[in-house]
Amino acid sequence: MKIYLLFFCLLIHGFIYAQIPEDAIRYSFYPQAGTARNMAIGGVMGSLGGDLTATYVNPAGIALYKTNEFVFTPSLFLNNNKASFRNSNSKNTISNLGFGTSGWVFGYSNPNAPNTSSAFSIGITQTANFNNELLYKGLNNYSSFSEQFAEEFAKSGFSINEALNANSRFPYSSAPALYTYLIDSIKVGSVTQIKGAPEYILDAGQALQQEMIKKTKGAISELAIGFGHNSNDKLLIGGSIGIPLVNYTSNTIFKESDTSANTSNHFKEFEYTDDFTTKGIGVNARVGIIYRPQDYIRLGLVIHTPTFMFLTDTRTTTLNTQLENPIAFFSVSSQTFTNNKPGEAKYIQSTPFKAIISAAYVFREIVDVKKQKGFISVDIEYIQHMGSRFSSDNETISDQEKIYYKALNEVVKTDYKGSFNLKLGGELKFNVLMARLGFGYYGNPYKNTAYKASRILLSGGIGYRNKGFFVDLTYVHAKSKDVNFPYRLADRANTFATLKQQRGNIIASVGFKF
Repeated sequence: MKIYLLFFCLLIHGFIYAQIPEDAIRYSFYPQAGTARNMAIGGVMGSLGGDLTATYVNPAGIALYKTNEFVFTPSLFLNNNKASFRNSNSKNTISNLGFGTSGWVFGYSNPNAPNTSSAFSIGITQTANFNNELLYKGLNNYSSFSEQFAEEFAKSGFSINEALNANSRFPYSSAPALYTYLIDSIKVGSVTQIKGAPEYILDAGQALQQEMIKKTKGAISELAIGFGHNSNDKLLIGGSIGIPLVNYTSNTIFKESDTSANTSNHFKEFEYTDDFTTKGIGVNARVGIIYRPQDYIRLGLVIHTPTFMFLTDTRTTTLNTQLENPIAFFSVSSQTFTNNKPGEAKYIQSTPFKAIISAAYVFREIVDVKKQKGFISVDIEYIQHMGSRFSSDNETISDQEKIYYKALNEVVKTDYKGSFNLKLGGELKFNVLMARLGFGYYGNPYKNTAYKASRILLSGGIGYRNKGFFVDLTYVHAKSKDVNFPYRLADRANTFATLKQQRGNIIASVGFKF
């Protein structure tokens, strides 16, 4: 609670900055993407190799290639979302297209050293797919969305006229709330207080009907190049550099209305619309090794550096407020307070680092690969979610920005923690046909045990390989838990929705060796 009080007190010095704590895990808490083969075995690739996905997991695995390969991976997502908010349940479904790891691998085997080889890869993959829709609603007799604006303005020390000027510090919050009389000043004895109109309903013991609709679009598409070297079929080393392209768009509509029959309690309803876009580019690196103490055992270790992303946020909001006694309707856009342009913020965000240890056991591995029977492998990942950081990307950084980003980073360190992910998968090979199964578990990134978040992936697939041509088909069933805060208050515990998502992912990979 203290850290959120600090955070919101600092927000009043410059609300143009749009980053929030949830941005820290938007780019780190999602399942791995890969080829259909890789996704069928749960995403394990820390000690296996022989798949283009190794470029994004452990690039040492690229070194197993001694020929060239091309692969293309389209996919289809089927989302089934459920949300619980204030003891009310909601659900919706949405589907969209995506793509997994696609690209080329170029392998080279030294004719003078048959157990030594090198390979180079170039690939592109959709590391995160943001296309989704979230909705929930419920009756709330505890708090109002408007209270965050009242808190902010009350602590600012500004007058109403100062808050409403053309260069307001509160273009998305207090300024539109004051302009539409969603919040206003009142006299209680000799003391002036700032109060939200919906609070009169709460004071009377009544409940507010609240509804959240959030539609998100976009993805992180990462272009990567990798190199691996195989020494005597014993030690494989490799590295890769990735360039993620971020494109995230959200449209959020929050509605709040009076549920009582009283037409003299000042408030009827409001609707707040927030259009938000993040675009940018980043860079990261991965370095890994695979060691084969025996032909049938493989051990892997890899480190993923943080991704450093240079991002630009643009934001426009609209607030419509309808009051009662007397009846009045007010509407305003945030562009009224930002010189008739969308608000913009440029900043740098670094994601957490990741470490992976892995082991694989290959059944009856011999020189003739057609007689190999299969493998089983396990990856254990550690992700330091609390390590995400934000900083300004402006040429001249003001003291207000320094204070703001320092406070935001403190919130991230306080709210999030490191977590472990477990992946397990295997394959059985029947000459030209293969059958695969996999499992993945992604641990809770939140320190607060009340925020129960996790992801479980169950996967299976089949594959066909013959004369250099291959095709793989996979289905991944993902079950996710998370939380969503419609708003945050500094003076009390925050209300939130619990989310349960089931996502089906149908993935196909087609490729050939040349």
